[in-house]
Amino acid sequence: MREHSRAELERKLSRTRKAGDLPPDRAELAAMLDELQTLGLLDEQRFAESLVRRRSVKYGSQRIGQELRMHGLDEGTVSGALDALNAPLQDDLARALRILRKRHPEPVSSPQEHARQQRFLAARGFPHDVIRQAMKLHAATHRKGAMDDAPDSDPHEDPQEHPDDTPPPDAAD
Repeated sequence: MREHSRAELERKLSRTRKAGDLPPDRAELAAMLDELQTLGLLDEQRFAESLVRRRSVKYGSQRIGQELRMHGLDEGTVSGALDALNAPLQDDLARALRILRKRHPEPVSSPQEHARQQRFLAARGFPHDVIRQAMKLHAATHRKGAMDDAPDSDPHEDPQEHPDDTPPPDAAD
């Protein structure tokens, strides 16, 4: 079972369940939610941390922040949860690059593909500057990988400069 925000629970509990049911009394509902908070069963900070943990695997901070606001959390709780999200090892750039590499392991082959990958990251809620940096790093990784796959020796290099361990044919006498 997942955590819920106060606004989300209030919305769910205030709906009428069957035709003819009376909506619950607002004061009674507020008192019940206050009691849940007092008992520690309803905690918006815990809800925010849980949502951030679940969503940070696939989404950027902008989208996660918007989702937290949609659940009725105040700006202080949202900014606190997002600050925890942008810890040194889990910043937007690292997540965007990881998602990009997983979804698009091959280098960009055309401007259309480049734009498509940018739209993909934007839809995931990453800021424009993070998208730009992730695309550059992703391209640089492919260039570096291509250089790593190249042979260590230059094909135009003179083989006599680096003889192997076998003696020349006339030295065997």
